[in-house]
Amino acid sequence: MAEMKSPALLSLALFSAALFPSAASAAPAFKLLLHAQEPRIEGGGVIKTELVKSWPMNAKGVQFSRQAGKFSTLLTAGLDIAQRQIDARTPKSATFRNVGGHWIARQQNGWTLDRIATKANILKAALAGQDSAEAVFRITAPQRSVQLLAERGVMSHVSTGSSSYRGSPSFRETNILVGAQKLDGFFIAPGHTFDFAAEVGDISASTGFVKGYVISGGTLEKEDGGGLCQVSTTIFRAMYEAGMPIVERHEHSHRVEYYDPVGFEATVYAPQKNLRMKNDTAAYLFVQASWDRHAQTLHFDLFGAAPTRTVSIGKPALTDFKPPAQPSYTPDDRVRAGGRRLLDVPMQGMTSTIVRTIRAADGKTTTDTLKSVYNPWGAVYGVRPGDPRLR
Repeated sequence: MAEMKSPALLSLALFSAALFPSAASAAPAFKLLLHAQEPRIEGGGVIKTELVKSWPMNAKGVQFSRQAGKFSTLLTAGLDIAQRQIDARTPKSATFRNVGGHWIARQQNGWTLDRIATKANILKAALAGQDSAEAVFRITAPQRSVQLLAERGVMSHVSTGSSSYRGSPSFRETNILVGAQKLDGFFIAPGHTFDFAAEVGDISASTGFVKGYVISGGTLEKEDGGGLCQVSTTIFRAMYEAGMPIVERHEHSHRVEYYDPVGFEATVYAPQKNLRMKNDTAAYLFVQASWDRHAQTLHFDLFGAAPTRTVSIGKPALTDFKPPAQPSYTPDDRVRAGGRRLLDVPMQGMTSTIVRTIRAADGKTTTDTLKSVYNPWGAVYGVRPGDPRLR
């Protein structure tokens, strides 16, 4: 038999229920919402991405705000969490990524919460009996936005250049990555000639480069930036694959395995040797660098207007082989007196010829030839400074 309550107890229970509803009868959870849009480039067009974020707000704080007609301090903790997450979002420049074989460019806007306006929105929504309120925030666009890419006609992937620097010592990898970073995010205007030396700039310790081996006087010597030709070779490949005309390009004096396929490379040594290629398209070209330190690979991707020509590059034809030269020696303080350390392997002399065929949209075909003549090269050994073999 159910217990009967007195009228006084029943009235008190009803009054309490009105002030503090039970979980079963409580209003829906109140949330702070943030709605935003960010553009992306996909499939040759600009598409808006819808972003929605939400944060739960304290239920008692919402009730007290409704009853008192002012913002309850119980809501402060939830608002603090939302603000930390919103303000932590910083601008990030638009970057292309290959997603399932499709290139998509995305940016990230920075957000800053307007706390006063957001508190007012929360109170207004609570008093109106709503279960959510909109966050008010300021947007900071990145330096390189999707809009900038679109305005410059950078809508499609054009070409890729890749190379492997597997087996490189640490100094060489350092110089490769420093050089690649200097070209990452670079625009080449229509009709403009890309100038490798000008864009990379000063090659010294003050700009991040370290000493490494370079080819000099028929042997190897240490200079700032040793290994930078991995960068010039890789970006040359991307530009050559894009069909860009060569203005200036040089091969190494001898074959270097880092740059195989033989002849598909470009050496630089300022100011005597440079790499220059012309953007002969009607749109900007955007240069994007990437690398894999585990696999020791470097890549440059070019983006611009959708290509209207097709480019095919043949395999190197190798001729005129000559035997390797005699060994040479260079100072190396890591070597004990009388010993030697192999720094570079001997290479045959040879000539490489690569044919590029470009077919325009109207069907017209042109060809050009990339010819590289390599001298015989002897093994290079490091020996103790002062070793008589250095004479």
